[in-house]
Amino acid sequence: MKETMLWINGQWQDTKESYDLKSPYSGEVIAKIAKASVQDVERAIEGAQDAFLSFRKTTAYERAEILYKVVDIMRHRQEELAEILAQEAGKPLSASSAEIDRTIATYQFAAEGAKQTMGETVPMDAAPGAGDRIGWTKREPLGVISAITPFNFPFNLVAHKLGPAFAVGNTVVLKPATQTPLSAIVMAEIFQEAGLPAGALQIVTGSGGELSDTLVTHPFVKKVTFTGSGKVGLSIKEKVGLRKVTLELGSNAAVIVEPSTPIDKIIKRCVSGAFSFAGQVCISLQRIYVHASIIDEFTTAFVKETEKLIVGDPLNKNTDVSAMINPGEVQRIREWIEEAKAQGAIIATGGTFTERTLTPTVMTHVTADMKIVCQETFAPIVSIVSYETLDDAIRLVNESELGLNAGIYTNVLPDALRAADELQAGAIIINDIPTFRVDNMPYGGVKMSGYGREGIKWAIEEMTDMKFIAMKKSF
Repeated sequence: MKETMLWINGQWQDTKESYDLKSPYSGEVIAKIAKASVQDVERAIEGAQDAFLSFRKTTAYERAEILYKVVDIMRHRQEELAEILAQEAGKPLSASSAEIDRTIATYQFAAEGAKQTMGETVPMDAAPGAGDRIGWTKREPLGVISAITPFNFPFNLVAHKLGPAFAVGNTVVLKPATQTPLSAIVMAEIFQEAGLPAGALQIVTGSGGELSDTLVTHPFVKKVTFTGSGKVGLSIKEKVGLRKVTLELGSNAAVIVEPSTPIDKIIKRCVSGAFSFAGQVCISLQRIYVHASIIDEFTTAFVKETEKLIVGDPLNKNTDVSAMINPGEVQRIREWIEEAKAQGAIIATGGTFTERTLTPTVMTHVTADMKIVCQETFAPIVSIVSYETLDDAIRLVNESELGLNAGIYTNVLPDALRAADELQAGAIIINDIPTFRVDNMPYGGVKMSGYGREGIKWAIEEMTDMKFIAMKKSF
């Protein structure tokens, strides 16, 4: 059985305690994971600070070359990395392979971003009395960044933190999710092989509840970047003080389906958006608002396509949907479904549980106050709701404290543009599901869905400080 260690100052270090990592699908123990102490985290942060003092002086070319080498190594190990992801996260191989593809692209974007970080000149002579001066800005790295990452995209969401940080000369202390440490640990090997200086990447595994205070409040930490639950994100925001912070939190992504939409062309895409990785995606399609004139046709087609999905072992190439991340999450969503049924909701298909799985589930006759509608389900469940007018649909989408991505299907351009203006979300996706994301777009939410933006260009801005320099031309 694999036994892991911490990655501190370019060396593997053992710990007194460890925990069992279990397969989400089988429940079998697949590894013994090192459990870091607060003292381990402090050493990691101090080591990252020491490494920063030299790493910040490297050239953009040198940092880009490291990231390009990471891309090459990952391409050669792609199948192995996908299997690690399937084992520790229960993500089907097809989805795991797609995540590795995206991760490679993310590091490539970061390598390119390393060479494109620019300042600007400021026209000092535009101000009275400053005609004999020149001024310009530059971006400078912050220092040590604490990165706290979730289980659902353990390669790619880590890349969205490591890639832009290293592109501009920051160092990182990474605390991966307790369920998905293996993907982070293998990246330590890859970055070392790529030539990243010792100490620039530190990896501490263990309990977020025990380690997060140190990761957030240590005086050497200059930025915290977190992806996870809204509750934890709010706690971090309260503790972070004047440090920079990026919070990527939850959502209950919605799409509007207007009458002009060719239903047969969107059903497979909508089903995929609802049930990929058992719905455990921040922008998983959770709410579908369908115009009353086409809702029967849409629901029938959606249910038929949903029932084709295969639930099974994530290592089986034919599997579409596998286990939820742990039995506790299965029990939670079972309770939410039973509560919704008691309030009048109907299961159109699915709703079958095992200890670790839920078959893809479609709910109808739901109301806006049901947990399965107004909260983030993070499970393979979607609700289909009828509406009469586009104004009604926009209002229903916006009646949420969450707002990460939202979408609309329509062939009427003015309606598409009105929805783009009026929907309250960080991104509006027209004629596709709100689950759409590519890794060079800005990504982040409004309301309770987040604070700040990811996407390489925007992450680089948030991982640097702007410095202004003015020079008098003569004495």
